[in-house]
Order: sequence, then C-alpha cells, then structure tokens
Amino acid sequence: MSTWRNWAGLESASGVRAVTPASAEEVRSEVLQARESGQTVKAAGTGHSFTAIAKPEHVHLLPDRMRGILAVDREAMTVTALAGTQLKVLNAELGRLGLSLHNMGDIAEQTLAGAIATGTHGTGGRAAGLAAQVVGLELVTGTGQLLRATPEENSDVFDLARVGLGALGILVSITFAVEPLFLLRAEEQPMSWDEALASFDELTSANDHVDMYWFPHSERMLTKRNRRVGTDLSAAEPLPRWRAWLDDDLLSNTLFGAQTAALNLAPRAIPAANRAAARLLGARTYTDVAHRVFTTERKVVFREMEYAVPRELGIEALRECRRALERSGLTVSFPVEIRLAPADDVPLSTAYGRDSLYLAFHTHRRADHAAYFAAMEPIVRDHGGRPHWGKLHTLAADDLAGRYPRFDAFLRLRDRLDPDRVFTNPYLERVLGP
Repeated sequence: MSTWRNWAGLESASGVRAVTPASAEEVRSEVLQARESGQTVKAAGTGHSFTAIAKPEHVHLLPDRMRGILAVDREAMTVTALAGTQLKVLNAELGRLGLSLHNMGDIAEQTLAGAIATGTHGTGGRAAGLAAQVVGLELVTGTGQLLRATPEENSDVFDLARVGLGALGILVSITFAVEPLFLLRAEEQPMSWDEALASFDELTSANDHVDMYWFPHSERMLTKRNRRVGTDLSAAEPLPRWRAWLDDDLLSNTLFGAQTAALNLAPRAIPAANRAAARLLGARTYTDVAHRVFTTERKVVFREMEYAVPRELGIEALRECRRALERSGLTVSFPVEIRLAPADDVPLSTAYGRDSLYLAFHTHRRADHAAYFAAMEPIVRDHGGRPHWGKLHTLAADDLAGRYPRFDAFLRLRDRLDPDRVFTNPYLERVLGP
C-alpha cells in the first residue's frame, strides 16, 4: 500500500494499491480486476492538478513504464506517444526530431494524459489548446475494452474524450498533430494597468501569443508577447545563460519564493512589496525554439483558481475583480494571470464554441487562498465563466451543465464506457454526478 499526494499538497490518499503497468493489456487487467471487486482505478501522474480530479481511492496506476514516442508520421505530420509521457519529455524528443506542437501551457511537468484530460490550454488568440491538437487516442474503458478513437473510428468517443476528466477511461496513447520546429520571438515589457488594457486588442491582434500579469495593489502589468518567426533555427537568439539563470531561476523562483513565504508572516507589507517588485521589472527580448519560450519551470508551490470567460466580457471581468479585491481588504502577493484561447470544438474544453479570456488567481501554498478565491469566483462565474477542471473551484454538476452545451452527451458516453463507475472519485461525482 502507498500514499499519493498532489503537487500543491491540497489532496492526498493513503492505503491505495500502486501499480506500474507496462502495456495496455496490463491496464486492462487492473481495470477488470477492480471492476469485479467493486473498486475504483485512477491513473495519476505528476499530480499537477490542484483539485482531486486524479485522486485514487483503491488502485493507483503510475505512468513510469508507459512513456515515450511510439510513432512518427511525417507525411501526416502526426506523432503518437504513450499517455504517461511528460510534456517536457515529449517537447525535447520532438525538438530532436525537428518537430513541435502548435501550442502548449506554461508548465510542462504533466503527463500527456493529465494535460489533455484537464484541458490544459496555454495562450494564443490563433492557436487552440492542447486537446484541440489531438487527432487520435487509445483508452481502456470501464468494461476493460481497448478502444482506438479518431475522427473516423469511434468518432463519438474521440469527440468527447479529448477532454475526458479521467471519467471515460484510462488513456494509453495519444496522437497529436505536429508541425516543423519553429522559433518564437519573445518580447517582455512592463506596462501600466491602463496602458496594457487600452492596448490589449492591438497586442493580441499583432502577436500570436499574449500573456499578462497584474501585480495586485499596484498599477503595473508585465506583458509577454510571442510572434512566430519561422523555422530557420540558425536565427535563434536565446537569452544568455547568465540572464536566464538570473531572471528565471534566481529572481522568479528562488527570491520570489522567499519573498512570498516571508510575506505570509507580514501580510500588511504585501502591497508595498508588490509595488516595489513591479517597479523592478525590466524589458527583455529573445528568440528561441517554441517549447523553450512557452514553458517555464515553477519551483514555488502555489494554489490556483482559473476561469475562462467569453473574450468580449473578459476585460470587464478583470476590472471588476480588481475593484472587488480593493474593497475586500485582502492582500495578495501573487500576480493575476491573463491569457487567451480561440474557440475550439472539444465539448468539455473551457474554450468550447467561444473565444475565451482566462483569469488565473494564485496564492502561495502557505497563504489562506479560500477568502481570495471566494471573492473572485462569483465575478467570473457571473460573467459566464467555466472553471479549469484541474484548478480550484466550487461548481458542481447542476451549474456546470448549463455552461457546456454538450454536457449531457458527455454523461451519456460516460454511462456507456464506465457503467460501473470504475473511474469515479468524489471530485468526479461532484462535477459530473454519480
């Protein structure tokens, strides 16, 4: 028996049986055994979900022996990998092959299965999230069937399982559409709150990817803009090693972690500390291969809530969140992150059927996140927000059903693929029903 704990330290499970399958057949065997004994099975990888979406109760399938690329089709421009592969490993392997995903999130620790199951989206008004890049998958259903799903084969399963929440089956392999390895020109620049919001539409139309960070209790934003600049890798101009270490390791991780931990003990100092930190932000520009620009190593453990609101309502929702925070008297040491995603066709994607603006709220792991998130959630919820499946929120099935036009279709497929609820847990019972 073993103990499982997620990265943020919010969820844990003890007394679970940990198994490390090496093949789809071994996964099938575990699922069938659990079904016969009335137990449940969860495939939990690196635990980067803040919610209990992957929390095991009886059997925990570990990903360690189901990693790596299985096939590369350069004619179709697809790559198939085992579902337990971490995104950072896939990115590195694709880079060696001269290939890349179209878009990705800013954290690359997750397994492929976990990333698509929870709707990892990244940022970009032109390139959709990770699940929209999936063109095929294999999963083991709750009845022990190994299903291959593509737009042509088992298309209903493919349609809904691209963001499946772990409720439809255990993902075994995933096929992604890829493209030639490309460069991104990254421009990072501090702006005032008013300047950033006034130029938001201009920035997002002129760049492929835009990410903004507002420092609460200040008038400052950090803007990150990425533009595609082709596939000639000789044109790369990455940050010097010393600058990357200084900015991304020392300042953004080591010193930021120490500062935010200390501010937990002196919350009244947070507004002044945020204003001081925001004034120290400097501009930088560099060009590198896509995954080195998209992803960032996060060593400071935090708590997060993120909602996707319709893009046309997003800036007003952000302004209202700021007003509510200023009225509340709460102090928050972590920035608020603002990102974009275009509409996609993945039924349980937070961007399904609509261009979306994402608002992500963070706290240090030792700070009390509950009051802050409770103050922000009604605002983004009332603006039509959909919560990230792997991040903290309070919504349940009745409310979520009205936010996803094809929610009932997902529930019907769940009944078909997992009639005995081999893959359920309390989180899934809350957001999907029993």
